[in-house]
Amino acid sequence: MKKVAMILLLAMLTMVFSACSSSSENGKSGSSDKSKETITVVWYPNESADDLKDSRAAIDEVIAKATGKKVVDKLTTDYNIAIEALVSGNAQLGLMGGEGYTEAHKKNADVVPAVVNSGASGTLKDALYHSWISVQTKDASKYMKDGKPSIDNIVGKKMSFVSPSSTSGFAIPTSRIITHFGDQDKYKDLKVEDMQQGGKFFSQVLFGQSHQGSAANLLMGKADVAAFMDLLTPNYFSLVSGKLNEEGSVLKVRDNASDPFTSLKGKEFTVLSVTPVLNGPIAMNSKALSKEDQKKIQDALTSDETANNSKVFAPEGEKGIFSKDGKSRFVKVEDSWYDAIRDLH
Repeated sequence: MKKVAMILLLAMLTMVFSACSSSSENGKSGSSDKSKETITVVWYPNESADDLKDSRAAIDEVIAKATGKKVVDKLTTDYNIAIEALVSGNAQLGLMGGEGYTEAHKKNADVVPAVVNSGASGTLKDALYHSWISVQTKDASKYMKDGKPSIDNIVGKKMSFVSPSSTSGFAIPTSRIITHFGDQDKYKDLKVEDMQQGGKFFSQVLFGQSHQGSAANLLMGKADVAAFMDLLTPNYFSLVSGKLNEEGSVLKVRDNASDPFTSLKGKEFTVLSVTPVLNGPIAMNSKALSKEDQKKIQDALTSDETANNSKVFAPEGEKGIFSKDGKSRFVKVEDSWYDAIRDLH
């Protein structure tokens, strides 16, 4: 009997130790330890492009050096995937547009801005980029009013946006369209939802899933009109006439432009409308990062060393996620700065 009891006791102890081991490997403790070893940065489809990998790596290097941890990238093909990764904590950091950031913060208040890229002044005063509504230059004469570019004639056309979660590729242009047409009785009740599907205002609505994709929809003739941002210019477009971010300016695809523009080199488009947009933040999930790491990351990104790093802020003529303009750098920003984006709704 003693022998049988001893065998049963050993069996029970084995089961207990196995369960504990399994819990340690699969439970919160194991996941937490692993998360402390690695920081994941999620990127929107725009910044997931292969030709921006060196730029991503440069930012990752700043974060890795500051924290002493391994930094990995999570590339995406959909805005919502990037937003949800940050909301859930599967990614601890992510570069977002203002609209995507406010969506993420609404879903999880622990998602807050870490830094934002400034304007040429090195401050928040001019931390802006621009949203364009454009048409192919060969069709531009159809969109003139009193000799000036106008969006009056975009009704009934095939329209390309970026994503419903895009600031400059959807929220800003739809707000401008609704405001522009709001004085007309026919369109006084026009809503954002009407911009998302054909038959309400446009004959057809496409989503390019990235700013590059929306611009390509226009230049390939899939859309008559398209919304995308001016930040594509250094990497893909060159100015033909007018001034950058001036309505009526004409741009063309660069000869060295990569996908999705490799077969569209030399194609031209004309900008009908230009609207300033708040720069989007590098946001962080403050519950998925220790306070110590948060401070280290913010301090490193806002340092003079990073501001002067040509791999992070690309000089004129070179490709990069961020371009060097005057004293441009990363600066700290509060959630309330994005209330202007929330007010669009």
